[in-house]
Formats: sequence, C-alpha cells, structure tokens
Amino acid sequence: MKNSILFYVLLQLLSLTLYSQKKALNHSDYDAWKRVSEKQISNDGNTVAYVISPQDGDGQVFIKNKSEFVLNRGYDINFSQDNNILIGKIKPSLNQTRTEKKLKKKIEEMTKDSLFVYQISKAQLTKIPHLISYKLPEKAGSAYAYLTEPIIKKDSTSKKLKKYTEENGYKLFIINYLKESSKSFDYVKDYVFSKNGKSVAFSSTGKDSTVKAGIYVYDVETGILKNIVESKGKVHQLSLDFSGEQLACVVDLDTSKKTLDRNPSLFYWKKGQTAAKVLFDKTKLTSTENYVSEWYTPLFSLDGSKLFFGRRPKALEPDTNLLPEDQVKLDIWHYKDEQLMSAQLANLEKEKKKSFLSVFHISENKTIHLGGPNMPTVLLTIDATEPYLVGINERPYSNAHWSFQGKNDAFLVDVNSGAATPIYTGNMGAGNPSLSPSAEYVAYFSRKDTTYNVYEIKTKKTHKITNNKSFTDFEEDDHPDYPYPYGLVGWSKDLLVIQDKFDLWGVNPIKPETLKRLTFGKEKNTSYRYIKLDPEEKAIDFKQKLLLKTTNYSSNKEGFAFFEKDKISDLFSSNHSYIFGSKAKNSSQYLMQKANFRMAPELILANLATSESSQLTDLSKQLDAFNWGTVEHVDWLSLDGIKLKGLLYKPDNFDASKKYPMITYFYEKESDNILNFIEPAPSRSYVNYSYYTSNGYVVFVPDIVYKIGYPGESAYNCVIPGVQSIINKGFVDPLKLGIQGHSWGGYQTAYIITKTNMFAAAESGAPVVNMTSAYGGIRWGTGMSRQAQYENSQSRIGGTLWEKYQLYIENSPLFSLNKVQTPVLILHNDGDDAVPWYQGIEMFMGLKRLQKPAWLLNYNGEKHGIIQRQNREDFTQRMSQFFDFYLKNSPAPEWLTSGIKAVDKGLK
Repeated sequence: MKNSILFYVLLQLLSLTLYSQKKALNHSDYDAWKRVSEKQISNDGNTVAYVISPQDGDGQVFIKNKSEFVLNRGYDINFSQDNNILIGKIKPSLNQTRTEKKLKKKIEEMTKDSLFVYQISKAQLTKIPHLISYKLPEKAGSAYAYLTEPIIKKDSTSKKLKKYTEENGYKLFIINYLKESSKSFDYVKDYVFSKNGKSVAFSSTGKDSTVKAGIYVYDVETGILKNIVESKGKVHQLSLDFSGEQLACVVDLDTSKKTLDRNPSLFYWKKGQTAAKVLFDKTKLTSTENYVSEWYTPLFSLDGSKLFFGRRPKALEPDTNLLPEDQVKLDIWHYKDEQLMSAQLANLEKEKKKSFLSVFHISENKTIHLGGPNMPTVLLTIDATEPYLVGINERPYSNAHWSFQGKNDAFLVDVNSGAATPIYTGNMGAGNPSLSPSAEYVAYFSRKDTTYNVYEIKTKKTHKITNNKSFTDFEEDDHPDYPYPYGLVGWSKDLLVIQDKFDLWGVNPIKPETLKRLTFGKEKNTSYRYIKLDPEEKAIDFKQKLLLKTTNYSSNKEGFAFFEKDKISDLFSSNHSYIFGSKAKNSSQYLMQKANFRMAPELILANLATSESSQLTDLSKQLDAFNWGTVEHVDWLSLDGIKLKGLLYKPDNFDASKKYPMITYFYEKESDNILNFIEPAPSRSYVNYSYYTSNGYVVFVPDIVYKIGYPGESAYNCVIPGVQSIINKGFVDPLKLGIQGHSWGGYQTAYIITKTNMFAAAESGAPVVNMTSAYGGIRWGTGMSRQAQYENSQSRIGGTLWEKYQLYIENSPLFSLNKVQTPVLILHNDGDDAVPWYQGIEMFMGLKRLQKPAWLLNYNGEKHGIIQRQNREDFTQRMSQFFDFYLKNSPAPEWLTSGIKAVDKGLK
C-alpha cells in the first residue's frame, strides 16, 4: 500500500515537473506554427506527396512511398496521371524575397520560382530555374510543359533578339519523359494540353520567318508541329478537345491598338485540315449581343461533337476626343434600375466580361444560340453531352433590392434547337436545378413551399416529391424567413437522393409514394453523409459499396461507414473531426485529416478495402512545448427557460480551487465545433481559444437562440445565465470577466454591455450599434442594400423600419450607451465592405461624449476582417494587452493609457 502511495506521489511530481517545463503561447510563436497546406495521392495509391508550411516562412514537400524524399520550399504539387513523376514549384527563400524587396527591385527583376520534377521510380530530382508556369495533362499522357524566362547573354547577336517578356512571350518546353525527349518554342504566351496529353496548342508572337506569329498544335507523340492560325492579332483563349484532334480559339485579328470596337473571331480546327477556319465573327452578327466573347474559354463536349462558346453584347465606345479633365464622373441612381448602382459598380468587371452561351454542332455545321439577355446563365454539365441544359434568368426579380433571397425562372434549353421551355417561374430556391444524368428529369427545391420537385422532360409535368418540412432546417433556423433544405445529394440510375438532418433518402423521380429512407441515423442521433469519391461522378452507383461520413451528436464522435445492399457497416469513429481528402483513382487508398482541440490536423493514409490506416505527419508534437487546454460541453437554461449548450475551454493543469479570468466569445451556435483544432495564429477578428487557455484564461462559447424581433434581448437572455452558470462552478473570478465578438457578435456584445455591468472589459468588432442608420446603408462588397439584413436575415427584426420602428430603436445599443460601465475596445476598419464603418464611429463618439473608456482601432484599408498579416499580428497583440490589463492586472501599454498621435502613426 505504501509503495502504491509513493508511486502515485512520484507520478504527480513528475507530471507537475513536465507541466512546469511547458510555456505559455506567445505572439511570437505564430510564424513558425506548421500545417499541411497541400496534399496529393498518385492514381495507383503508391505515393503520397504533401506540403508542410509554417504560417510565415519556407515550407517543405514530403514525398513518401517505400522511402521518403524531402524538398525545401516546394509547393503547387501535382502527380502525372501515369504515376511516374511529381511536378511542382520551388519558391525563393522568404529571406531572399524580403531582401530583394528592401533593395526595391522591380517585380521583373526579382528571383523567380523554379520548376522541380521528381521521377518516382528513380528517386531523381530535376530543377529548372526562371519558371513562369507549368502544366500537366488532366487525364493521361507522359508529358509536361513549362514556360521559362531564359537569360539572354549579351553579345552581338543578342541585340537582335526580342526580349522574353509577358507581352512578347516566354520560352515553352514540352517534355516527353518516357521517351526522354524535349522540344522548345520561343515567345509563347499561352499553351494548353489536350486532356489525353497527346497534343499541346500554343500561341506565339513569332521569332523570325521560320516561326511566324500565330497558333500552333504540337503532336507530343510524333513531334509534328502545325501552324493553324497565322496572325499577329491578340489570342485570348485556347481549347483542345479530349483527343487533341480539335481546337478552338478566340483571336482578335485587328492589330491596331486604336480600334475601340473590338471584334474577336472564333476559330475552329480539326486534325487533317491545313488551317483553322473562322466559325463566328462580326460578319455573322444577327444582333448587338452576338460579338464573340474574348472572356469565355471555348469548351468541347466530352464526345467531341459539340463546341460551346460565349457571345457578348457590343460595348459602348468612349469619346476619345475628351481630355481626362473634361470627362464627367457621375453615377445616376435610378429608381427603375434592375440593379442598384452600388451593385452595378461592385459587379462592373464581371458585367464587362458577361458572356452568353452558344453551341456549334460540328458534324451539322450549325450554330445555336442558347443564352441571351433574358437567359444570361445556362448551366453546362460535366461532359456537356446531354441534349438538354438548364437555363436560369434572375432579371425579372433583380429589382427586389431589399431581399437577399433572390428568385429566378428556370428553363429547359434544347441544345439542338435552342428552344427554351419553362420549368418554373419565380421560384425562391436553394442552389441551381439539377439535371438527371439521363437528361429525363430536372429536380429543384422550393423554399416557399418547402418541397422538392421534379420536372419530367418527356411529359412537361412537375411532380412534387416531398410534402413536409422534414428535409429543411425549420426546427433549428430561427430567421423570419423560409427554411433551407439539408441538400440534394445526387442522382442514381433510378433514384433522386436527398437528405434530412440525419439520413439519406431515395425516391423515384416521378413517384413520390416511393420515397424511402436509405439510412437509419435519426434513432441513433447520427447523421450520414455521402462522400463522392470520383469528382466527375454523374450518378451514384448503389451496386457498389458507398462511403458515408458519420457524425454522432450525442457522443461527439465522427467517422466513416460503408453503405452496401441497404445495410450500414461502420468503419471507425472517434472523438476527432475527419476531413476526407481524395481517393487514389485506381486504388482503394485515400487521404484524410484527423484532428480535435488537442490534436493538430494530421494527415492520414487509409485503405477502404482493408480499413488499415497510417499517420503520415506528427504536427501535434508542436503542442508538447506549450500549456494548451481542454474543451467540454456545458448546459444551462436561458432566461426564457430554453435548454442551451455551449463550449467551455479550460487551461492545462486546471485547478478548480483557483479563480480564473474568463472571456466569453459568441456568434450564433458554436457547440457543434467541439472537435475543431484551434491553430495558434494572429486573429482576423476574434479571440484565439488556444492562445488564451495557454495563458491562463477560461473561454466560454455559448450558443444563442433567437426570438423574432428581439435579437439583442435574445443574446442577453442566453449569454448572461450561461456566464452565471460558469461562475457558479466556483473557478471563475466574477470580477475578471471579458466579452468579445465581431460583426454580428460585435453587435451582440455592444447590446449586452448596455444591459449589464458584470463584464470588466469588452471588445466589440465591426458592430452595428444604430439599426436605423445602418438599415438604409449598402453592403459595399456586393453593392446590395442592407435592408434585408434587418428584415428577414441575421438581425431578425421581421419587418421594415416603418413597420417595426420601435424594435429598431430597442435593439440599437447606441440609444443606451449612457448605461455602459464597461471599458470597450472597438475594432472597425475604414475599408469595411459589410458593416459601414461609421457604425464603429457612432459607438466610439457616443462613448467618448459620455466620457466612457473607449478605444477605436482602424486598420487603414482593411475590410470587414483583417487580412494583412502584420495588421493581424498587431491587433492580436493589442487585444490581448487590453484583456490582460483589465482581467489579469498586467501593466497597461502606452497606447492604452495615452493613445498614439497622428504624427507618430506607424512608429509606435
């Protein structure tokens, strides 16, 4: 007995010693923190390659089969289709790039990437400097191609050579690695492989009389080069069919830069022809919408029978006689505009490149226009061989600027005639309609009716195949709006497959009475989700063993299972999150990542046939040096009597007899994220749980449920009793409570501190504090009106400003700022394109006027969340200094006590 006690004491002492050797995370630890940034598996499943990269520094490529090879600074990796090579880029070292930037070198003078080619069977590495780009064929072949910028030695002959530049082109190399042969071409601007790897098409600005400017097709197997378009005009797009025996390209033959009305031509070439011929250009115009689009890449159907291309409207020509200072810069906002002027400006570049779909039937030598101004979108399928496509028109409903939930009309478009038959009008759906693989049916969801519907092409009848809300999130979604579906999974040969919260269901597309459950997860509180192993799969094959992702909401376990012959067989599950990566095309091997709060996302190689797996990375070792933390679910009742759930993060070596400072962070519902790993990183806008638990904080993340019309009160009713329930456990200091949120969370934080003084410090990021002024504003990122935000979206007021005026006032923290007793750090950037940054100013100016302690951080030019790493690092440090001062009695930094004057900007 004494020995047992002694052993226990020694074990405890050892544990304390190991714990004392660990350190708290510091902001300086972020840069070196590593993650898997890329992962690839060869088609035969025998070789895996992945990139491990620090957040700020030089990464490494790991190539693993029977042995391991490591390459420094590699990225953008891809296997050849025949498993023979891995190809990728090598970037200059970060230190070299920074040094060159300090020397103010021009972009064209800076050190460029190199190409690396690793021959797997020989374990042999080749490097090529001065890389511009590289390409591999998508489906087959034994070649690769790359562009380089050769260094021309200065001598008497070099003066006569054109420079290799972006405008003149670079040097193209085409390598057949099985034949160990190569071919090069000069001044190439663009190039493309056929999917089978047998042909390469490229455009060249020309070298001399032997290699003229134009477009060429190179046969990789025979080495034969053919000039099919001879022109010095600008080549916009190149496309080969799967076999490499047909080519389409868009060329502007007019070499004059002064011409304003550009009229590109669509060329077509077939193997055996001497030269490409013009299929479509300005001479074949039938309306102002029939200019060939230089922005749309022509696409051949998989069987090579059809060529799809884009048309565009004629562009208005500017008056070149006006001097810049004489040109009027004016936006006219018109009440009859289909789109708000702000939306038009936000989508200006997209609108300039808008293309309408047409198809050229090759054997019939006829062109059919499928899309147009009244059907701007026509959806192509994976192989584009079907006789029908689905067209979408949103224009009749684009004037509903106050709604985020757009309506549209859908049409069945006959590829052979261009005839459009209405499928539905004015539907508020969720995703695009889905054409069945056999092109017999079109399935779509109606949010207003909460039903799935199938349009039968042969009879032109619509069949309602569901008639209740069980396939939507109506029970959990508390917006004043129609619910969303859990999703259409796909088609099999005979069934349409849909899903509810837990299960997969199958139904004959025109026989709603056949609707049946395929899995039975609801009874086990487990969801089953189909994993598409082949990205180009057109139909689910129920004759095969299907892979499903499983999530058990009771045990917080995720895993995988097989579905075969109407039976489920579990593969494995554990208290980890699993992210499926990709499966080897010709093997049962696949990649996935596994993680939880105490395990960094590790790369796993597994086998579907044997269920065996091996861990390839050991990134979680990074945690060993640091105090970390734990996470658990907690429950409590809201002030409305609703049972709620949340996450509670505690420091390592947690001692319930101590009093910890606690920060409460929230948005809406976060409790399902219990298995997430929180990487230590500079924050875009929120507290990093790992950093704060490592530094001795408790972090509480409560779920919030909403009552329509009372979003602020709802947040208060959920958060405050949740915080009190944690205080009641005895290990949180009630005088050292912080609260933090961004955007919607920033609004709720601002509201809550007008109703309670229980928090010693608050950080409110991008908050809406005045719903009346924000209501009439614009979300500048999209150009959309903010009205929908308040009426039926996140703010959940449930009506217009004129209908629910008092609710807009009651839910606006601005009108109660006089009640705030909590010091507030506000983050709101002047480039915010989601929440008007004057909302942060309104909050700050109100608090300043009331002589409340408040600070406003504005990272110039940043948008809704901070993107630039130096700004993220700065904000993360200032926020932790703010909370440490108020919640841990740490010394106050100078900016907190005295601010930073404009003359000292960027210096402190």
